[in-house]
Amino acid sequence: MTPAPATSPAASPAEKLVCRNVWKVFGARADEAFAHLGRDPAPDALLQAGLVPAVRAVDLSVQTGEIFVIMGLSGSGKSTLVRCLSRLIEPTAGEILFNGQNLLAASEAEMIDLRRHKMGMVFQHFALLPHLTVLENVAFPLEVQGIDRSRREARAREIITLVGLAGREASYPRQLSGGQQQRVGIARSLAVEPELWFLDEPFSALDPLIRRELQDEFLRLQSALRKTIVFITHDFDEAIRLADRIAIMKDGRVEQIGTPEDLVLTPATDYVRDFTRAVPKAKAVRVASLARPDTPPDGAPRIPARATVAEAGTALLGGADTLAVVDQAGRIIGSLRREDVVTLILGGAG
Repeated sequence: MTPAPATSPAASPAEKLVCRNVWKVFGARADEAFAHLGRDPAPDALLQAGLVPAVRAVDLSVQTGEIFVIMGLSGSGKSTLVRCLSRLIEPTAGEILFNGQNLLAASEAEMIDLRRHKMGMVFQHFALLPHLTVLENVAFPLEVQGIDRSRREARAREIITLVGLAGREASYPRQLSGGQQQRVGIARSLAVEPELWFLDEPFSALDPLIRRELQDEFLRLQSALRKTIVFITHDFDEAIRLADRIAIMKDGRVEQIGTPEDLVLTPATDYVRDFTRAVPKAKAVRVASLARPDTPPDGAPRIPARATVAEAGTALLGGADTLAVVDQAGRIIGSLRREDVVTLILGGAG
């Protein structure tokens, strides 16, 4: 593996996870071959060396407490990148910092300890243990940590209630629906109280109604827990609903990083423009962007600041002319007027 420069600047305290010039290439003796090509080799040079790049020169940072979505079409490199970030796959080159610690310099024992105590992972396939009950599945990571039975089961019951499965503790995976099984997977990853949570297309195998329900549940959990989350999806509608910021990938590279609004209103490349062309502005722009910093009328219906303008439009169908915009704590931070919503919607997809 190509070492990171010794003079790399430290990560900001607000940055939970940082990656700099991360590469993953496949091929015979890939590490050795790549080391001779420099920091940013041309595609022809990679081809001549017999290397196939899956992740190319990725730079990104994930802020503490944010939902950072990585998205792209199949084969874009998003899942490979996430596995590099957690070192389930070894990067070929670059630097990855978690709480300022360079993960690529960590021993395998240190990485196992980090994954057990500070990282949670949820994948598309639930991988529940079929011979264990819901309670036992959720408590399993705590058992691996050596926590005694009474404490791990008490913690598991708390998390099971948090994900809406109270009363199903004694059920086995085969007795649950797909959506319920995914909730067990989410609960199991939360049992260790991770600082950093990786979710790789966790809802994509579910039907649309269950998927929407779990997205709502996910946002509810995040409002309560404020985890730092890296979420993988190929669905732009899902990304818009969940993300604080989005990274769009193509052919192993990050094309643009920004809020949903940034990507839809100011695409940085032709690819991002094409990728977001059909997305209506009202589905991407958050209420917070249109809110006026004034006091709404008494009794005005409330809407979260992170809701989309499209959701606000639905709320305004009830007859109100103004909505009270509230933050995550329920405090009123401004107002949203019907005319502002109409102006944006009439602007089209942009």
